[in-house]
Amino acid sequence: MRHYDLTPLYRSTVGFDKLFSMLDSVSNPDGTPSYPPYNIERLAENNYRITMAVAGFTEADLKIEVKENTLTVVAEKAEQDKESREFLHRGIAARAFERQFQLADYMQVEGASLEHGLLHIDLVREIPEAKKPRQIEIKSQDGATDAAVIEGSTH
Repeated sequence: MRHYDLTPLYRSTVGFDKLFSMLDSVSNPDGTPSYPPYNIERLAENNYRITMAVAGFTEADLKIEVKENTLTVVAEKAEQDKESREFLHRGIAARAFERQFQLADYMQVEGASLEHGLLHIDLVREIPEAKKPRQIEIKSQDGATDAAVIEGSTH
């Protein structure tokens, strides 16, 4: 599999955000976008965190939505920001994006925060009691319980 590094092109051009989005999609044969970069961490047994590098975006520019086990993060800069500044060199990509994550069953978004250009989305997996493994006691014919226990799990 070939991987082309298009970073030198990003350094020397200004105002070609749609072109770069298209080049990203061509350079990724599986079709997954590479912008913005992100990490997925396990903080505890049932706690996770998605961290996305969103330098240049404010809380007002970002929208997070969960629908049918799909977490969607959308970012779009306000039009007034684009017109009020003139960049001689633009090395920080602040182009609009939409990134989707498939969430596992029983995964809930606990909250989100934006600090130092990083968007943190905290997730928790809450398995209902009915779906958790449980133990069943085995009773003898005379009504007394034996020490033997069958472990049950539902899948």
